[in-house]
Amino acid sequence: MKKLYFNYLDTFKGLSKEVWWLALITLINRAGTMVIPFLSLYLTKSLEFTKIDVAWIMSCFGLGSVAGSWLGGKLTDKIGYYKVMKASLLLTGLLFIALQFVDTFSGFCIGIFLVMLVADTFRPAMFVALSAYSKPENKIRSVTLIRLAINLGFSAGPAVGGIIITSLGYSGLFWVDGVTCILATILLINVLHPKKSKVVDEVKVENPVSVFSDKAFWIFFVSMFMFGFIFLQYFSTMPLYYKDEHHLSELKIGLLLGLNGFIIFALEMPLIAWLQKSKYSKEFLMFFGLFLTGLSFLVLNLTGWIGVLIIGMLLMTIGEMIAFPFSNAFVMDRAKKGNQGEYMAYYSIAFSASHIFGHNAGLQLIDKLGFDSTWSIMTGLSIVGMLALLLLMRVIKKEKHELKPSNSAFN
Repeated sequence: MKKLYFNYLDTFKGLSKEVWWLALITLINRAGTMVIPFLSLYLTKSLEFTKIDVAWIMSCFGLGSVAGSWLGGKLTDKIGYYKVMKASLLLTGLLFIALQFVDTFSGFCIGIFLVMLVADTFRPAMFVALSAYSKPENKIRSVTLIRLAINLGFSAGPAVGGIIITSLGYSGLFWVDGVTCILATILLINVLHPKKSKVVDEVKVENPVSVFSDKAFWIFFVSMFMFGFIFLQYFSTMPLYYKDEHHLSELKIGLLLGLNGFIIFALEMPLIAWLQKSKYSKEFLMFFGLFLTGLSFLVLNLTGWIGVLIIGMLLMTIGEMIAFPFSNAFVMDRAKKGNQGEYMAYYSIAFSASHIFGHNAGLQLIDKLGFDSTWSIMTGLSIVGMLALLLLMRVIKKEKHELKPSNSAFN
């Protein structure tokens, strides 16, 4: 047991202090995003919106995310990641506090759009900062550390969120979200100011290649959109499934969602360190991660036993643990020949676009077809994403064959 513990600690060695600070900022920020998993419940229960209303609100959520990711990439390439992260965190905190006072359908559509527009400018900037603060050999582990911070925050967030709803009501969530974003801003200013932080791998390309001419990236984009589409069901339709079909309380829903974050915190770093040493390519590992995520929906239709909810969560969690770090590393590698902000923006947009269509389609499907048919459709979409990744493997293999005589920066 002692050896296992020290082996676990070894997986964290060699990361820069800036990456650790960025992880802490992300942890504080993410711990406060407890509104999001409960948003569909809040809108249907407290504001008495219909599932169709919620579906359109979630589409506005996604539209804001797409616009924010695109804007964040542009601003990062123009003014730098530090200024973008600072402004995004502070304004997001203020907007979250204000959102609790909106109670009309049109007002909430506009409000959630603005929140996500500002909030998701942070993502491309954070990814570029992460790349700049990491040595090339540490980038995948740095990404994994950030994901650990996100999921540790997310593990605590829903569980605490369930307690807050029980004791203070839903308005308490908006206050916590806002205050934690502001606290993260203060920490960012104090520890990651350009005069205090050290860049170890800043990539500047004299004649950057446009992301739009990168065929492999767009095949990858389609696969990540499909992955995001089904993955996001766990944060909109799945809480409704837990409540309506299995009659779980908000507290139990929060604990089940929190299980996802706890498993990632405990196992992802050693899993990624082990997979990095394996013979498997990033593309194959993304394929396997998507396979497990699709399987998590398939098992829900096999039995009505309540324990299948935990099995589904475990499958999705392992799939997520594998797919996200290696997909991020894939983009970081390819971004070395173009504008980093642009590449990371469109990587974020793949998931932001999933927000536009995934939440809406999922809610519309469960309203018209029921949960079982919806889960079957999600399984089918995972197969589409897996086929795209098989095509990506062929394209990457062809690229490597063509570039074999020379050393490619994104090989």
